[in-house]
Amino acid sequence: MLGALLILSGACAARADEIHVAASDLSELSLEQLNDLQVTSVSRRAERLSDVAGSVFVLTSEDIRRSGAKTLPELLRLVPTLQVARADANQYAISARGFNSVLANKMLVLIDGRTVYSPLFSGVFWEAQDLLIQDLDRIEVLTGPGGTSWGTNAVNGIINIITRSAPETQGALVAGGGGPELQVGEARYGGGDRSFHYRGYGKYVNQEHSELESGADVVDASERFVGGARARWTGEKSTYLIDAGGIRNEIEQLPDARIVSGYHVLGRWMRTPASAPGFRVQVYYERTEREQPGSIHDVLDTWDAEFQHEARLARHDLVWGAGYRFQPDRADAVGPIVSFIPEDRDLTNWHVFAEDLFHVVDALDLTAGLRVEHNVYTQYEYLPTVRATWKPEPRHIVWTAVSRAVRAPARVDRELFSPAAAPHFILAGGPDFRSELADVAEFGYRAQPRPALSYSVTGFYSVYDRLRSLEPSSAGPVFLNELDAETHGVEAWASYRVSDRVRFSAGGVAQHRDVDLDSGSMDLNGRQTLGNDPNHWWSVRGSFDLGEHHEVDLWVRQVGDLEPSPVPGYTTLDGRIASRFLGGFELSVTGYNLLGPEHAEWGTNPASRAMFGPSYFAQLQWRL
Repeated sequence: MLGALLILSGACAARADEIHVAASDLSELSLEQLNDLQVTSVSRRAERLSDVAGSVFVLTSEDIRRSGAKTLPELLRLVPTLQVARADANQYAISARGFNSVLANKMLVLIDGRTVYSPLFSGVFWEAQDLLIQDLDRIEVLTGPGGTSWGTNAVNGIINIITRSAPETQGALVAGGGGPELQVGEARYGGGDRSFHYRGYGKYVNQEHSELESGADVVDASERFVGGARARWTGEKSTYLIDAGGIRNEIEQLPDARIVSGYHVLGRWMRTPASAPGFRVQVYYERTEREQPGSIHDVLDTWDAEFQHEARLARHDLVWGAGYRFQPDRADAVGPIVSFIPEDRDLTNWHVFAEDLFHVVDALDLTAGLRVEHNVYTQYEYLPTVRATWKPEPRHIVWTAVSRAVRAPARVDRELFSPAAAPHFILAGGPDFRSELADVAEFGYRAQPRPALSYSVTGFYSVYDRLRSLEPSSAGPVFLNELDAETHGVEAWASYRVSDRVRFSAGGVAQHRDVDLDSGSMDLNGRQTLGNDPNHWWSVRGSFDLGEHHEVDLWVRQVGDLEPSPVPGYTTLDGRIASRFLGGFELSVTGYNLLGPEHAEWGTNPASRAMFGPSYFAQLQWRL
């Protein structure tokens, strides 16, 4: 019931400019150097990937380039710990460790330090997120709780999307391509001098309709325009950054088009003395707008300011900070289906956090942290974590962590009503709806036993309390917190470089979820809305360099049956071939779903869910 209402009602970074790999092309790096990459998604401080006490997977710029992906969701399929399911031509369900849905509410997503998690429905509208893929520096994906560093809603993980700095995107780039499902045109130009650099870009995407099993169109084609600019000034001890961008996506549906749009302006000041850690101040404004004909028209403004400081004291590495977010939201009912009462809501959130890394002995580190956060619905939330790492020898690390994470109420939990006018006999938000809680224990081992081989294995056990349920009342069903759950599983991946021209990687997840009702609960289908998940998935990738100018990439992936709403599992193959010529030109062809028949990835009703079969995308790119 909730899923249907959400569809009706609306299809319903950190430090990217301070930390960069010294090489211009990550394909030139050895696995040893790749394990020394600096990541920030676990503790908000720069740490070597090989030292991190967390399940972190990094998509490098070389992985991104060779993927052939033209959208962020398709690119995220390369992360072995993420479950990515395509719902139609524009919508995706993306999460980790269970509870996946097209509005997965336990995964926090950051783009260059901006949170794109919706406080209206909770979750991420992926059809409203797009970038120039060629400008991505890396994507860090932390699976597991990250609430101490990043706040509420980072329950099952964090997707941290980080673009390249302006000095790294100099010159011109023009690309264009298409296939039976997608046509894309892109352009970018960057310039500057010794201390000042800038870039600007534009992107046009035309997405064709997806199809039903019958062959009929789903009626979900879209036309998307994306643009942005960035500038950076560098001084002796300080760096200043301004980033701006916008998007407009018009998506066909019956009876009228759905339009999602938005823009943002972000400023950042980073001061880094040569002999010590420094601090960062970041502020941004963002407006997002969603027009859902016959349902709602939502306009959300976000004003966000944040301060972060790092200090080293003897054996301690301390990072601490504070922030404030103000989000006036107006959700106007434009039809009889749903409404938000009140229509206008000022959402405020402030936080303080501190995390201390204590070097106990040379091979043993202990991290303890706490975040205190305040929101308008549940007031104070406390998010602690304790992590330990032990390095029995170089290039081998054993780590463990115990953390608490929170999914705070969104407006949908307390203020959504259906029908739009009283009596709301189909659904009413719960005025007493509380935060969902997760207590998570993790244990991991990461190693590079040989220069050409590295791997990671993580086990997790999570206990969820006060999950959203749908309970009967005298006025109709209402949202309450009467469900509990437990999940446990193992996630693993490995990389092996056979030679400078041949590389392989593989990864997968096995997991299990149990959901229980609290005593006295009469849940009316809330369990079905918690998410639809496979109990396993895996993938294997191979990259082959055929001489200096030709590349071949192959990728096999398998996804198990989705539960509890059954969607059959599938196995398929993607492939890419590319050739570089005349200096700056590259011609590539990427094939999708090349193995097996058409398959569905999402949707409870076989007659209405989108099917995806073999397709291709050919692109010509020129870079100067």
